[in-house]
Formats: sequence, structure tokens, C-alpha cells
Amino acid sequence: MKDGHIHTPYCPHGTDDKFEQYIEKAIKVGLDEISFTEHFPLPKGFTDPAPNNDSSIKLEQLKSYINDVKKLKDRYKDKIKINVGAEVDYVEGFEKEIKSLLDEYGKYLEDGILSVHMIKIKDEYYCMDFSSEEFEKIVNLLGSIESVYNLYYDTLIKAVNADLGEYKPKRIGHLNLVRKYNKKFPYDYSKNKKLEELVKLISEKEYELDYNVAGLFKEDCGEVYISGYLAELIKKYNVKVVLGSDSHSSKFIDKYKINIQLKYI
Repeated sequence: MKDGHIHTPYCPHGTDDKFEQYIEKAIKVGLDEISFTEHFPLPKGFTDPAPNNDSSIKLEQLKSYINDVKKLKDRYKDKIKINVGAEVDYVEGFEKEIKSLLDEYGKYLEDGILSVHMIKIKDEYYCMDFSSEEFEKIVNLLGSIESVYNLYYDTLIKAVNADLGEYKPKRIGHLNLVRKYNKKFPYDYSKNKKLEELVKLISEKEYELDYNVAGLFKEDCGEVYISGYLAELIKKYNVKVVLGSDSHSSKFIDKYKINIQLKYI
């Protein structure tokens, strides 16, 4: 049993829980393997659109993060397999800058996730998952909830097709993150053709999906980010999934969460 999506004390929008707290909890609940996938630094020249400017670690922290995880790998090697990983943000228009960072640091990473948290509207960038108020701003800018979904899926298609070099992550994070506020902004996506186009592309490229359960514990979401129609599509196209708690606190790595993941597959 593996948890392939765990954050750390380096996360600026997470908790101060120590690495050891995450690891000890993972061992306690019976995990065989975990990947620390801290938010990779944002590309050079890009301004974080999150109101708190806290989407990722800073570039100057990256070596320290990698070294910390390497030390823990060795310390716990007889109890659990630990991978040095990163969650890389795809930012439309900054592909060269992302590739440059991955070319330099990707050789130190053993696992990775490619995610879309930010979408581009005209010449401005907006954070999809910061708050329901920010999400509503995006809906108003685009004119409808359906337009938000379509732009989000289009951006993911660009992410999957992007040339980010040999160290590009081949696992796509929380594919339905756009549904984080679906209770406030309901939308029936079961006939969305762009989503099927996206899943088919992921299958053709033999990429994996992050089977991310974090949405289940979000007040305005209440569902695994792969569920419903999307779950049907990944079965139809035989896409491999990797369990991920997306924990930003050690308390979320627990038996209850792992059991939920297994039931939903």
C-alpha cells in the first residue's frame, strides 16, 4: 500500500508537522511506501496568483527539502520505502521555464505529480482552488460554470501534451480539482466531451492519475476527485491510478482514509 501524494513542513499553506510525524503515522497505519511530493517552485518570472502568495516552496528551499527527505529515506529504510518527489505546477505559457527547473533538479526526484491549480484568462492567471470566492470570480469572468470546466480541462490537455523534458512527471494530480466547490457551484459534467478527450489522451500516453481523496474532506466538495463519471472514464480507458491522500497534515494519513480510497476504486 502506497500513499503517493504527501506534503511536508516546507509547504507554505500546510501545517508545521514534522517529517517524522508523517512517516510514523504512515508506518502505524501499515503503509509500505510513501512519496513526499512538495510543491515544486513556481517558474521563473511567474507571479503567484494565490491571494496569500503561498502556492509553493521557494527555489532556495528546494535543495534543503531534497536533502531532508534523503536523510529520512536512509533512517527509515528498514521500516518503509520513502520517495523524494515533487508536485509540479503546469502554468500555461511558462513551459520553457518549468522545463529548465526540471532539467536542473529532476534527476534528484524519484516520484512526481503534474498538477493544474492555475488557469489563464486573457493575460491574467487565477488560482482555481484557493477559495470559493476566488472560484466565483473565475465563473463571473468566463460567464458560466461550464466554461470554467472547459478551460480547466483544456489546460490539463495542454499540460499532458507539454514538452517539459525527460523529468516531466507522468502522473496527473487531482484531475477533477475543478469540483472542489461543486456544492456551491453545481454542474453535471457527465456529458462533458472535453473530459473524455482528456482521459483518452492520458491513456494513450500511458500516464497515471493521482487517485486523490482530499476532496472528500472538503466542505464544499464531499467527493473523491476521481469519482462518478470520471471514475467510469478511467475504467473505460484503463488508466492506472496511484492512491494519494494529498495530506498537508500528518493526521490525514490514517486507516479511515486509506480504506475509503480502496472502496472507491
